[in-house]
Amino acid sequence: MSDGPADEHGVPLTGREALLFEAGVKLGGVFHQYLGTPVSETTAKGLAQTIEHAVRLQPYVASIRVRIDPARGGPTGKGRFGYRYLIAEMLTVAVTLTDGETTVHAELAHRPDLRYPLMRVVDVTTGATTARRSARRRGRPARRTGRSAGSTGGPGTPRARAPSSRRRGSRRTRA
Repeated sequence: MSDGPADEHGVPLTGREALLFEAGVKLGGVFHQYLGTPVSETTAKGLAQTIEHAVRLQPYVASIRVRIDPARGGPTGKGRFGYRYLIAEMLTVAVTLTDGETTVHAELAHRPDLRYPLMRVVDVTTGATTARRSARRRGRPARRTGRSAGSTGGPGTPRARAPSSRRRGSRRTRA
């Protein structure tokens, strides 16, 4: 069993380098998997939440926030064709990955001055508290606190969960 992302690569990487690589993978995945998805004012929030839920399944993700602004797209069709497709200009993503004492904050945001969807590292910190240790290292899912656009409570507010009939640990399939 590995201790972190650096142990998953075929070449020697520091934990910091491996976590930065993982952040790029997460943002690149969101960008290239979801562009072209039909979206409207009424479905943007749900699509953002779906993307968040999908990315949270991946290793080292401590939080993710996706915002989709359909108004940044071109004209919509009429009637049942009244939607746009997701384009880079609509999408803003912030992701935080944590492993051990290292935390990486990265983002994807369209830069009008560059006419480009820029993925960038916002911050890297080392020396985080025990509470921020990798959930994978502890062998259980991380507590998710990221909020989607339009949700109440603001960033960092834990989600209220209804009682589940699922057995503990059945949410994810372990590889």
